[in-house]
Amino acid sequence: MDELMDSIDLLFGLLNDMLFAAIPAVGFALVFNVPQRALIYCALGGSIGHGSRYLMLHFGIPIEWASFFAATIVGLIGVHWSHKLLAHPKVFTVAALIPMVPGVFAFKAMIAMVEINHLGYSPELIATCMENFLKAMFIIAGLAVGLAVPGLLFYRRRPIV
Repeated sequence: MDELMDSIDLLFGLLNDMLFAAIPAVGFALVFNVPQRALIYCALGGSIGHGSRYLMLHFGIPIEWASFFAATIVGLIGVHWSHKLLAHPKVFTVAALIPMVPGVFAFKAMIAMVEINHLGYSPELIATCMENFLKAMFIIAGLAVGLAVPGLLFYRRRPIV
């Protein structure tokens, strides 16, 4: 019975995560002047990307790697949609990745920097600042490289080997 409840909690958590990731994806797509017919694909991309990262985090994959794999999934899906709808893949993928930007880690790093400026040096504040800053940078790097992987695979002019 506990396993069933855990599965139901995971499913509801996943659906909640996907729903609330679609909203900023569409919002940023509107800011970027994405065509109206592509908005649903931006929402789906944001949902799929954030949902897949949520599942990977649930199963113990570190957030940096989960963000990289989720960005790669979004990039692959964006390439597929771009061929189907005759648009550039970035139309679908950039807005879909915005919900995965690590704002909390960057905010915590900046707060630690402000506290260092205000209170002075302490090893705990330096450790907090560096830990959150590095985590945010590695997540951003994972998103950027993950988004670039499909382009490197599908749009090469020369063969890989």
